[in-house]
Amino acid sequence: MLADEGLDEVKMHDLVADLLDPTKREQTLLDLSKRREQYGDLALILWHSFGVMSVLILEIISVYPLLSPPSLSSNASNRVCNALALLQCVASHPETRLSFLKAHLPLFLYPFLNTTSKPRPFEYLRLTSLGVIGALVKNDSSEVIAFLLSTEIIPLCLRIMETGSELSKIVAIFIVQKILFDDVGLSYICQTYERFYAVGTVLGNMVSQLVESQSLRQLKHVVRCYLRLSDNPRAREALRQCLPDPLRDTTFAAVLKDDVTTKRCLTQLLTNLSEGGGGGGPMHSSLPSLSQQQQQQQQQQQQLHGPMGNGMDRSSSGRM
Repeated sequence: MLADEGLDEVKMHDLVADLLDPTKREQTLLDLSKRREQYGDLALILWHSFGVMSVLILEIISVYPLLSPPSLSSNASNRVCNALALLQCVASHPETRLSFLKAHLPLFLYPFLNTTSKPRPFEYLRLTSLGVIGALVKNDSSEVIAFLLSTEIIPLCLRIMETGSELSKIVAIFIVQKILFDDVGLSYICQTYERFYAVGTVLGNMVSQLVESQSLRQLKHVVRCYLRLSDNPRAREALRQCLPDPLRDTTFAAVLKDDVTTKRCLTQLLTNLSEGGGGGGPMHSSLPSLSQQQQQQQQQQQQLHGPMGNGMDRSSSGRM
C-alpha cells in the first residue's frame, strides 16, 4: 500500500508539472480535475509548485475576451472549468484556503459570475465559478466572510438567484445563506435598508417562482435565509410586513410534508414574526426601523420622480 501511495504521489507531481507544458495543458487539466477527489493533498501540490497557480490564472483570464460579445464555445468553457475545478480544490483545503484569499484569487472569477448569457457554456462557467466560492464558505470561516463582504459577491449572487438555472440558484443562495449565518454578515446585510431590500426582494421573487416550481432544494435555503434574517430586530420588524404570503399559508405544505427540518424552520420563522415575538431590542429606540426607512425613501422617490419604479432594483446588482 505504501508503495502504491508513493507511486500515486509521483504520478500526481508529474501531472501537475505537465501543466507548465502548453502542448499537454488541456489534457492535463482534464486528467487532474477528474482525479482531484482521489488525492487529498493535490491542493498543496498545486499551490506550492512553481508557476502552476499562474498557469491556472492564465487559463481563466484567457477567456475574458469571449464573454462580451458572448462567443464562448463548449470546448473553451470545459477547459476553463477544469482549471476552476483545480482552484476549487485549493479553495477548499484548510492549509491553502487563507493563502488563496490573501492572493485575492476569487476576484478572477467575478467576471464569470457577472455574465448573463443563457447558452450552456456560460451557465456551466457560472455554476463552476459559484462552486469555488461555495467551497470557500462551506467551512464557516469568519475570514472568508469578511473577505467576501469586501467584494461584490452578494449582488452577483442575488442576480443569479433570480435569473440562473436551478443548480446555479441553489449554489448562489447557499453562499448568501452562509454569509447571513455569520454574525458579521447578518449585521452587514441588515445595516441599511438598501441592503435588506435587495436581499428581501430577491428572496421574495424566488418564493413567487417556487409557487410554480415547488423546488424543495431551493425552498429549504429560502426558508433558512428568512429565518436567519428574523434574528435581527430591525429585519424582523420589516419581515412582519413583507414576508411573502405563500410562506404564511399552506402553499408549500405538500412539498414540505417529508422535510421535518425545513418545516420546523418555517414554523420557527412564523413564531419569530408573530406579534410580540422577539421584541424590538435597543436598535428600535436608536434608529428608524427598516419599514420606516422604506416609507421615507418611497416618499422621497415620489417627490423626485413620481411613483417609485425600478430605482431600488439597482441595489441588487450594484455594489452593496
